[in-house]
Amino acid sequence: MDQLKALKYFVAVVETESFTNAAARFSVPPSSLSRRIADLESSLGANLLKRSTRVVQVTEIGRDYYSQVSQIIDDLEQSNEAVKSYQLKPKGQLRISCMTGFGDRILLPLLEEFSELYPDIILDVHLSDELSDLSRDNVDIAIRGGYAPNERVVALRLMDNLFVPAASKSYLQRMGVPQNALQLKDHKGLYYRTPIGPTPWLCEVEGQWQDVSAPAVAISNAGRWLLSKAVQGQGIIMLPKWVLQPYIDSGELQLLEINPQLSTTQNPEFAIYLLYQKQRYHVPKVKVAVDFLVARTRREN
Repeated sequence: MDQLKALKYFVAVVETESFTNAAARFSVPPSSLSRRIADLESSLGANLLKRSTRVVQVTEIGRDYYSQVSQIIDDLEQSNEAVKSYQLKPKGQLRISCMTGFGDRILLPLLEEFSELYPDIILDVHLSDELSDLSRDNVDIAIRGGYAPNERVVALRLMDNLFVPAASKSYLQRMGVPQNALQLKDHKGLYYRTPIGPTPWLCEVEGQWQDVSAPAVAISNAGRWLLSKAVQGQGIIMLPKWVLQPYIDSGELQLLEINPQLSTTQNPEFAIYLLYQKQRYHVPKVKVAVDFLVARTRREN
């Protein structure tokens, strides 16, 4: 029995929920595919699938087996691609997933330059603030704000992602300039919503972290909308400094110096990271993209 082929057939049946559709993926008869999986089940001494005339279902042990072998197959295929691609010209489709704000402001302009350097690479860019699983979402590179993952993913720190408070001069003239974190309860807050909820305003007082968030007047994952409300004097906003910098430079907003210093997290490792699977770095299109983005982002920040 060709176990690797049988494993690939089994994974395809689980993912398509059909012998016919799985067989079409490999251009083989459904009966041939079914026999291979039956031989696999026989060698394992376990039923991986429940068969009926209309549907195919995965057994409990089959589901556990699938979660293990699907990752093994994915790793093997990526390793094969890396070996075949070694020393070849960078080309092909490069899939990048990036947080929306960073993508709009920093990544997309850099990719214009990248495309001029590597015209044979087809960029497939998806901007979203949802978390990405590199293997599940079939992504070559992901750029995310947060903490370095502890899985089999290489995480390169691109830049700090510390949130800082700012407000318009009109707001500060009307509401006063807060200098102490405890004064924020008398102000108005504009809050950015992350995939895990609105960002809180935190500070450390005598070794204890406290939530000093001002009453909310708006909460959204639409950063531009929140910024427009801040410019209009509707509240204090906390966003990464790289987001606020153009508004600070233009005078539309001004940074606030509040003591103790505000933060949205207790973790000092909060930053923007470029993520990729270790074995993918040897694929030319991935290597040149990682090297370019790390060098250009770190140079400009």
